[in-house]
Amino acid sequence: MNKNIILTNQEIEHKIKRIAYQIYETFVDEEEIVIAGIATNGFIFAKKIAQALQTISSLKVSLCEVQINKQNPELPIHTSLSKENYSNKGLVLVDDVLNSGTTLIYAVRHFIDVPLKKFKTAVLIDRNHKKYPVKADFKGISLSTSLLEHVQVVFDEDGTSYAYLS
Repeated sequence: MNKNIILTNQEIEHKIKRIAYQIYETFVDEEEIVIAGIATNGFIFAKKIAQALQTISSLKVSLCEVQINKQNPELPIHTSLSKENYSNKGLVLVDDVLNSGTTLIYAVRHFIDVPLKKFKTAVLIDRNHKKYPVKADFKGISLSTSLLEHVQVVFDEDGTSYAYLS
C-alpha cells in the first residue's frame, strides 16, 4: 500500500491550534462549551482541540465522546455526557475526516433534539464528497480526492500524528 503523506505531525498541530482559536473567537461570549468528538479518531482530535482551547482561553471545556455506528448510522447514538450536561450550551461536533457527510449528519441530528446556544462542526480533513448538505464550520484542510482514494488519519500513542492518502 502506497502512503502519500498529506499532513505531518507539525502541520496537524498547527491546524489544531488554528481551529482552537477559531472556536474561541466564535464562542468568546460563552463561559462553557462542549467539544463532542465522534469515536474513535474524532474523539482523539476533539481532546487535542480541547487541550489547545484550555491553553488559550478561560472557557470551561467539557469533552463528550459520541458513539455512532458508521456502517449503520440510523442506530441509536450514545454520548458520554447526558443531554442535561450539554443542554443550553455551545457545542462543537468534531470528526477527523468529512467524507460523504453521513456520520456527521446523523450525529448532528442527534444533537438537534437538545436546545443548544450555538452549534458548530469541526473536521481535520474535508474531502468534498458530500451525500448530505452538511459542512464543517472549522476545518484543517480541504482536499479534492477521487472516490477511489482513502484518507486515513493516524494518532499514535506516542503523540505523533499524520494523515495520508492511499
